Amino acid sequence: MTPEMNSFGQRIGPVVSHWKEPDWPLQDPMHGNDCVLEAIHPVRHADDLFASNRLDAQGTNWTYLPYGPFDSLNEFRDWIDQNCLSRDPLFFAIVDSRTNDAVGVASYLDIKPANGSIEIGHLNFSPKLQRTRAATEAMFLMMSRAFDSGYRRLQWKCNALNTSSRSSAQRLGLSYEGTFRQATVSKGRNRDTAWYAAIDSEWPSLKLAFQTWLNPTNFDETGQQRVSLSELTAPVLKQRG
Repeated sequence: MTPEMNSFGQRIGPVVSHWKEPDWPLQDPMHGNDCVLEAIHPVRHADDLFASNRLDAQGTNWTYLPYGPFDSLNEFRDWIDQNCLSRDPLFFAIVDSRTNDAVGVASYLDIKPANGSIEIGHLNFSPKLQRTRAATEAMFLMMSRAFDSGYRRLQWKCNALNTSSRSSAQRLGLSYEGTFRQATVSKGRNRDTAWYAAIDSEWPSLKLAFQTWLNPTNFDETGQQRVSLSELTAPVLKQRG
């Protein structure tokens, strides 16, 4: 969006026209081919999620999250009860369509309809979900709902030392916007926070990239991708970091 000039010769932002403040995001199920995102529930999902996360025997998935790992199912269920049933963050369990097992967690957070801004975070993909088509499809479903609901900006923030999360954000087509130094204290340690985002004008190109990548014809008989999502989203990225 090109800045405009006011009567004082100062550059100002363009008028935001033909845009309506979106509603709060729905927590209705999001259905894909390989996964379904459901409103997280301690009875429906806790057992599956706890068992799936136990496959990460060393607990490395929890390193950059401000909570976990959890030593018992009761402790994990209590955490869901106390932290995952609010409107913001708005949590979903990622359920494998083939097995009907909950294998990961994701949420919307920092939801600001007045600005058209929303974030995806609290991502925890168990070993059952990591590096699968379902993992990518889950992010596509969340991005689709956000932009289709009328949000103008979708952001992703992560610990600046979390190289895996930073790579994932850019693979999904979110551009690097900078790093906030000493942004928070997490588990008693300093956290610098790296920011990434995509905006609504980029969504049509990103949507096509996801649809191309997820198409069954993009995978050979052994399940290997023919073209990577990173290749497809690279033209949309404004900055890497």
